[in-house]
Amino acid sequence: MLLNSMKKGLQVGLKTTWTLGKIIFPVTLIVALLQYTPVLPWLIDLITPLMKLLGLSGDAAIPLVLGTFLNLYAAIGAILTLEFTVKEVFILAVMLSFSHNLIIESTVALKVGVKLWIILLTRLGLAFVSAIVIHLVWKGGSETAKYGFISAPDEQVTGLGAILIAAIEKAGLGIFQLALIVIPLMIVIQFLKDLQWLKKFSVGMSPITRSLGMHENTSTTMAAGLLFGLAYGAGVMIQAVKEDGVSKKDLTLAFIFLVACHAVVEDTLIFIPLGIPVWPLLLIRVGVAIVLTMIVGFIWKRSGFISRKETTYEQ
Repeated sequence: MLLNSMKKGLQVGLKTTWTLGKIIFPVTLIVALLQYTPVLPWLIDLITPLMKLLGLSGDAAIPLVLGTFLNLYAAIGAILTLEFTVKEVFILAVMLSFSHNLIIESTVALKVGVKLWIILLTRLGLAFVSAIVIHLVWKGGSETAKYGFISAPDEQVTGLGAILIAAIEKAGLGIFQLALIVIPLMIVIQFLKDLQWLKKFSVGMSPITRSLGMHENTSTTMAAGLLFGLAYGAGVMIQAVKEDGVSKKDLTLAFIFLVACHAVVEDTLIFIPLGIPVWPLLLIRVGVAIVLTMIVGFIWKRSGFISRKETTYEQ
């Protein structure tokens, strides 16, 4: 069984690396090449004033936009080609942890009955507020970030051939680091599936869901989102909602928690190659998710809105 699980996990890991690599490689390559054209400097100058409010330089808008509308891997592909301070990379990591893959993951929320405006307001609001707070509170992190195996070139690359080779090398290294994270992660997830630990984990989460103002039948939805994310865990979450009879109130609270804190293992580990402290990143996500969910649940309950809207989700 263990050998079979490892084989299946390896296959899924390679397939996932290929799927995500088709995004991160061209993004990294294109951004690396754009650095040698007038396009990137023009875009940076245009949005630098807005980025400064968030404690970021103008070129930070590139990974921020890519990550928000695509995914974290596209954003990391862009970050790998640019030079940022540790503080800037950390701010980007926190913002993108809240706002990444907005289109696909908002579609998942709509599929299970959560209002779109709630998801957008929560995710984008948390991203921008967190950036401003970190910028004002953290006075350190001014040193240049070191991106795993990727270091800044010693001399300026010149010539079309040399520029193209350097860009391909940078994109290839990005894929290599991606594989080092994704393949072991998919193997572990396959073990969790085959050993039915997801079900055990959801049972263990029952006290947590109750403390956040949700009923116990929300625990499977929460577990799927926490372990696999809104996109990867979508199938599990949609099925759990239909089978467990989760109420609209509990579903909304669960998604408010999960949009702030989902795929906690993967979304944390993939930032390791960027050279930032990942434990504070994890603690910020978990802390914000708990506090926000408890506040919304308390206000909702005090307003009497729950008793009027306590209906179950229907497909």
